[in-house]
Amino acid sequence: MTRRALAFDLGGTELRGALVESGGRVVAQVSAPTMAIAGSDAVIGQIIALAGALLTQRPQADVVGIGIGAPGPLDPKAGIVIAPPTLAGWHDVPLIDILGKHFGLPVRLENDANAAALGEWRFGAGLGTGSLVFVTVSTGIGGGVVADGHIYHGRRGLAAEIGHMTITGEGDRCFCGAVGCFEAVASGTALGRRATALTAPGDGSLLRRLSADGDVSARHVVEAARAGDISALELIEAEARWLGIGFTNLLHLYSPDLIVMGGGLANGFDLLAPTIRATVEQRAMLAYRDVPIVPAQLGDRAGLIGAASLILWEGELGAPLAMAQDEDNKDNATERAGARETSHG
Repeated sequence: MTRRALAFDLGGTELRGALVESGGRVVAQVSAPTMAIAGSDAVIGQIIALAGALLTQRPQADVVGIGIGAPGPLDPKAGIVIAPPTLAGWHDVPLIDILGKHFGLPVRLENDANAAALGEWRFGAGLGTGSLVFVTVSTGIGGGVVADGHIYHGRRGLAAEIGHMTITGEGDRCFCGAVGCFEAVASGTALGRRATALTAPGDGSLLRRLSADGDVSARHVVEAARAGDISALELIEAEARWLGIGFTNLLHLYSPDLIVMGGGLANGFDLLAPTIRATVEQRAMLAYRDVPIVPAQLGDRAGLIGAASLILWEGELGAPLAMAQDEDNKDNATERAGARETSHG
């Protein structure tokens, strides 16, 4: 019987759950708005309820454990969610212990960006590489680092908060209180903020028409740029330069085999890529310039697949439990490897 894991991606807005096979295939998926202001007991109750819904869909599933990607700060070894700013009332919550006792199954916890990095490394754009940096560019900027085949956790599991590296001395103040954070100048939120400031309600611009004269989002900028709008294209170029500066720093810090860009803004990767690469070419030392920068392949399932893999693969990042036994999984890996080679050109 094919081994499966329950996986959960706990976000401040949405809680998503899935049943995932050892080859990385999602066989069932559910979601619910996160009760983010209701405290930890309420959200844990939601996780339990979604697990029940998944098992109802697949009552014969051989579930061997539960993997969870959650916002930091958290301690993955101790299984404790420390104090995520997006979840009210979470203070040193022993999530592994609580869910382990309830389900009687092994439970693994990981930072959500790390979980997504694992998903892309094992089954997506990073398949076959020894190291990668995964960067999610959306409301904020997060990241996960696979270095020499291991997730880089750092002290207390707090490493790779790449959104808060300082890349300028100017700009809007970040929510963390600092000025010049990567996230504050290069996130999707920052792009939307610049587009909103550049336009005005009723000015007839495509950006404002797309936003129904409300605040302009990064999605609107990408859509307008695809339509050839000059203002949107200039915003995209400025955004790509900031991303290129940040990615150059990541190349110098971690020297990965690959940088993978995910998150909502990755939907505009083809528009951003030329200027990102030109900026890296201009700023990175010669030895780092040939590192591929590619879009994520797993989309919003990367975190779920990565969380499940914490259970389905031996050790933290060891050999697969079932791929040597399951020809379907071998085919899956070969197919993804071919897709990655194509994306690298």
